Amino acid sequence: MKDWEEKALSLLIKSLNPLPQELNELDWKANISQDGSKLAKHLSAFSNYSGGGFLVFGVSDNGEVNGLTAEACRDIIQKIGNIARDGVEPSIGVDHSLQEVEGKNILFIYVVESSSKPIYLRGMTVYDSYTRSAGQTRKMTKQETALAISSSTGLTFETKLATNTINAGEALSMLDFVSYFDLTKKVLPPNNIAIIEVLVSERLVKKVEGGYCITNLGAMLFAKDLTQFKDLKRKGVRVIQYQGKDKLNRIKETDGNRGYASGFVNLINFINGLLPSNEVVKEALRKEVKVYPEIAVRELVANALIHQDFDAIGTSPTIEIFEDRLEIRNPGKPLIKTERFIDLPPRSRNENLASLMRRLGVCEESGTGIDKVVFQCELYQLPAPSFFVADDHLVATLYSHRALTKMAKEDRVRACYLHSCLKHVSREVMTNESLRKRFDISEKNYSIASKIISETLESKLIKPKDPTNKSKKHSKYIPFWA
Repeated sequence: MKDWEEKALSLLIKSLNPLPQELNELDWKANISQDGSKLAKHLSAFSNYSGGGFLVFGVSDNGEVNGLTAEACRDIIQKIGNIARDGVEPSIGVDHSLQEVEGKNILFIYVVESSSKPIYLRGMTVYDSYTRSAGQTRKMTKQETALAISSSTGLTFETKLATNTINAGEALSMLDFVSYFDLTKKVLPPNNIAIIEVLVSERLVKKVEGGYCITNLGAMLFAKDLTQFKDLKRKGVRVIQYQGKDKLNRIKETDGNRGYASGFVNLINFINGLLPSNEVVKEALRKEVKVYPEIAVRELVANALIHQDFDAIGTSPTIEIFEDRLEIRNPGKPLIKTERFIDLPPRSRNENLASLMRRLGVCEESGTGIDKVVFQCELYQLPAPSFFVADDHLVATLYSHRALTKMAKEDRVRACYLHSCLKHVSREVMTNESLRKRFDISEKNYSIASKIISETLESKLIKPKDPTNKSKKHSKYIPFWA
């Protein structure tokens, strides 16, 4: 027998006698449900539960052992395998065994406890995770989700070692430690040992027998040259400038090799130097103003660095500059839905890196960055930024100025939705008047704003705050999730 089969049989007997009752570790199923999302919830629950658990097929809801045909078993195994791979994130491991119980064929599906928690429904957020309680599958509370995240086992990317054992001098020669002390506004210690002890306290360097090792966290933030680190040399930021609106003609392509923290200011300055600008006259003085707000560029680039999936092979954060837009791409799907970026707190795969980057002043405080991006786009009268997932990458896009009459319906709807989100998190509400101000629409043309609101209502991205109010001009609107 497999090492888990005896336990599964013992739990089944316990659940059937003396009175039939399902257990936290075991759930009866008469047959496979056609509702894939319901099965995904069970898989999420058992993979989040300590020790995992079992789905037992061939037992009815009242605890009667009915058994299964061979064809039904094959169908169940295939469907469960597909859901374990494609219905939850991250994908999980399952095993199966066919056993004879009371002379009938019973199929056990063993859902292994995951070492990377929480396991949640694919396409949803980490808060769509499930667990077992009182013999039932239920949604995890936010506190349980946070605990699952913190208790996940295994080394993170940040804590892994980027070098073999080296001495203090060699470690410091590979790191721009001066930038660390400048950014943290700390006094530079008088000698190498004192310096490296500070870096050890920040987990940028690890003290080991015989010397020191630079961690991935230390290398990614403060490397003088990422190509010196074998496993990190492809993690530098790429900046590509194109001629026109497509990728046919590249004007410039640069691969950055400095650490993200020590090289961040130079990276932003380099990007801004490639961006188009407009000449404006203010107080009789001519001034060049960049097409895109620098705060928005800075925050989106920082987010791409912080929230990327470092386990993705052969890819890195990429900034692509076109004639009419700026695309910022990072490896890895976001851990929350893109339409909830404004209101939900950010969730990063790389919490240590994210925390230190914020403390170093590289990016905004947790949860405020995207708000500022949307606000700056409104202030500059630009189309709303877009966020979408493509080929396991998140792509954030800033668009150059476009007249309202030139915007496609999807651009108007996106701008209206994000405007309602921005108002809601600011304890305000969107109205026809506030949307007119956002698009610079005159009061006499309020019907244009009304049409945009109607389009967004049809898209089910906003809803009336008071459904009984029939006056479109004076109605108030909130995001669909509010």
